[in-house]
Amino acid sequence: MSKTIFLAGGCFWGLQRYLSLIQGVTRTEVGYANGATASPTYEQVCAGSGHAETVRVEYDDGAITLTQLLDLYAEVIDPTSINRQGADIGVQYRTGIYYADEADRALIAGWLALLGESLTKTVAIELKALENYCAAEECHQNYLDKNPGGYCHIGSDKFGCAANALHDLKNAKLRERLTPLQYEVAVGGATEPPFENEYFDTFESGIYVDVISGKPLFASTDKFESGCGWPAFSKPIDDSLVRELYDGSYGRQRTEIRSRDSDTHLGHVFSDGKPELGGLRYCINSASLRFVPKADMEREGYGEYLILVK
Repeated sequence: MSKTIFLAGGCFWGLQRYLSLIQGVTRTEVGYANGATASPTYEQVCAGSGHAETVRVEYDDGAITLTQLLDLYAEVIDPTSINRQGADIGVQYRTGIYYADEADRALIAGWLALLGESLTKTVAIELKALENYCAAEECHQNYLDKNPGGYCHIGSDKFGCAANALHDLKNAKLRERLTPLQYEVAVGGATEPPFENEYFDTFESGIYVDVISGKPLFASTDKFESGCGWPAFSKPIDDSLVRELYDGSYGRQRTEIRSRDSDTHLGHVFSDGKPELGGLRYCINSASLRFVPKADMEREGYGEYLILVK
C-alpha cells in the first residue's frame, strides 16, 4: 500500500537524494511545508515565511514501515539541533515530521519518545499535521542528480550506504530479537546440528510459524518421524507460503526452502518422505521456526488454523 509522509531535515537537496535511494521509497519531491502562505517562492522561504524545506516521501509500507523510514531519517540529521543542520541556519532548516494521515500521529509520537530516551539532549524534531505544502521550483527537484558536485550537508558516505540501509537496519533489529543460532540459520542460511535442536522430537498438537515474520508455515498434523534429526513435514500449510531455490553447495544438488513472506532460510525438501504422505520430506531447521501449541493458537491470533490441527 502506498503511503506518504513529509520529512524536514535541513537543506532538502541532500535529504531528497538520501531518501530516494532507500528500498521501499517509491517517489520523492522537495517542497515547502507549514508556513504562513500557501505557495511561497524559494526567496520568500529564505526571507522568513516560516516554511520548512521538506521532502514529500511516498513509500510502499509493504516494503518499509514508517518506523523503519524514520529510523533511517534519523541517521542523517541532528535531532537535537534547533533551526540548524550542518552549516545551514534558519527556520527553514528545522527538523520536522508532518503527517497527512492522522492515524500516523501516535506511531510517530511513540517513535520520538523512544528516540528521546536514547539521547542526552532534548529532541528538537517538530511533530505536526501537514498544514500546507507546495512543491519547490523545478531547479530544486533532484538537485544533486543534476549537480553531482553541488553543496550538501549530508556526508557522501551516507548516500553510498542508503541503498543497503533498510537491509542493514532489518538485520540489526533481527540480531537484537533472535538468538545467535536463530540468526545464523534463519538469516545466514546455516544448518543447525541434528538431534540437538528444539523441535526434532516434538509431536505436540499445534502449528510452526516463521521465527521472523510469525507467518504459519507447517502443522503438527503433517509432522512425522524421519530419523534425520531435524523436524520433518510432509507438506507446508500452503505451497504459496514457501519458495524453492536450487542449492548446489558442498557439491550436492538440493532444493532449498525459504519462507516467501520474509525470505527466512527454512531448510531443504527431499523426495524420500513417506509414500502414504505424498513422498516428500520437508527437512526444516528448528531455529527457523517457533512452535505455537494448540491451546495457545486462538489467543495468539492463529484461531483460523485450528481446523488443521488434530
